[in-house]
Amino acid sequence: MDTRTLLVVYHSMTGGTAQMAQAAAEGAGSEPGVRVRLLRAPQAQPDDVLGADGYLFATPENLAAMSGLMKDFFDRCYYAALDQVNGRPYATLVCAGSDGQNAVRQIERIATGWRLRLVAPPLIVCTHAQTPEAIARPKQIGAQDLAQCREVGAALAAGLALGVY
Repeated sequence: MDTRTLLVVYHSMTGGTAQMAQAAAEGAGSEPGVRVRLLRAPQAQPDDVLGADGYLFATPENLAAMSGLMKDFFDRCYYAALDQVNGRPYATLVCAGSDGQNAVRQIERIATGWRLRLVAPPLIVCTHAQTPEAIARPKQIGAQDLAQCREVGAALAAGLALGVY
C-alpha cells in the first residue's frame, strides 16, 4: 500500500489554532499508511502542496478574516498548484473570537479555485475573545474541542488511507 500524505498548514499567534492543528495532526497520525506533515504557514511552500494527497487548513479569525500569514501561504502557493491538485480532499479549522464564518468563506473560495473537495464541515472553535486584552491573551482550547479536531484529522487520514479520496 502506498503511503499517502496529509499536509496540515496553520498559523497561530496566541496558541489556539496551533493546539487545534496539533490535535488534528495527532488524530491523523494514528492512521497507518498516512504521513502527516504539520507546517506553519510561513514555512509551507508550493512543493509541499503539490506533494500532498490531502489538506487541513487551520487559521485564526483575525479582523473577521483568515490570518494574514495564511493568506500569504495561499498567495505564494496558489498559482503553482492551480490545476495540479484538482479533486484532492480538504478540511478547515478556525479558531474564532466571534463567528469565524468569513475565514471559512475565504478558504472555501480558494479551495474552489484549486478544485479541492471539502470532505468535512468546517470546524469553528469560538473563544469569544472580544476585548483587546482577551484577543491578545494566550488561548487554551478545551478538551472537547480538541477531541473534535482529532476526529477531523483522523477522518481525513482514514479516507486517504482507504482510497476514498
